Amino acid sequence: MMTMTSVVFMGTPQFAVPILEALLADPAYDVQAVLTQPDRRVGRKHQLTASPVKQVAQAAGIKVFQPAKLSQSAELDELVAMAPDLMITAAYGQFLPTRLLAAARVAAINVHGSLLPKYRGGAPIQYAIMNGDAETGVSIMYMVKQMDAGAVLAKRALPIEATDDAGTMFEKLSYLGRDLLMATLPKLLAGEIEAQPQDESQVVFSPNITTEQERIDYRLPARLIDAKVRALRPRPLANMVIDGVVTKLLATTPLAETTTQAPGTVVRVEKHALILAGGQGTTYRIDRLKPAGKPAMDITAYLNGHQNLKAGVQAITDDND
Repeated sequence: MMTMTSVVFMGTPQFAVPILEALLADPAYDVQAVLTQPDRRVGRKHQLTASPVKQVAQAAGIKVFQPAKLSQSAELDELVAMAPDLMITAAYGQFLPTRLLAAARVAAINVHGSLLPKYRGGAPIQYAIMNGDAETGVSIMYMVKQMDAGAVLAKRALPIEATDDAGTMFEKLSYLGRDLLMATLPKLLAGEIEAQPQDESQVVFSPNITTEQERIDYRLPARLIDAKVRALRPRPLANMVIDGVVTKLLATTPLAETTTQAPGTVVRVEKHALILAGGQGTTYRIDRLKPAGKPAMDITAYLNGHQNLKAGVQAITDDND
């Protein structure tokens, strides 16, 4: 009779769902409990909503823990007492106390959405896109007290396409993480993997995106303006001050043509296109946007209400009026 490997799983967003589902579907693993963030109020009606991970766990009849602060909680004592073979995290959202990590009989490991040591922290996917990287990936590493600093068990890379945004990369990487984890666990349990320490000289951090970071520096080259738009889509969305109004950008297109106009200046206006100057003589087209207090709209609808935007006008400024 096959001995099952006991697991406590920790995760919160959709990124973690395919990973949890794979563990639940594999008879080699016994998921004893799930740790996730407390229910949050979402949407215009502020409806109290369970995390995607909690919804999957409840449907499978798995016990769910949701402490607002894990350390010093009664839930922590109960989780430590479980002493599972494996503790597996994927975008849980809280630091794990050392005594919880130490309670795992075999290992406490994390599925992280970057090629470590690059992009330790809470927003690795966003930073990879925002910085114009050609690829990102998934790392599986031992969990230690320091954030995302444990030795790496496995890594797998994935290209970032020009059309990818945070939404598409989250989905791609969640499945890549699932597949890499399920391929790595049997080798880990058999003692066949020698984890590689991270090169501390190559560490890059990716802290959570701040409100200030949502503003695009319109002096950047068009490629990086578009990269930031994609990095913060579908949420929270990047913004610029266009025609004196804070305006969220939903879609932009870098163009091959060059310009001598200053960054933020209108290069030209067409019936269905607003072409602007970026930094270093580059140009880009805004395709879809959402001015403050108004619904999202395509550029044609926007231009109908902003006929003052003509070639040579400084459309983008640092501050709203």
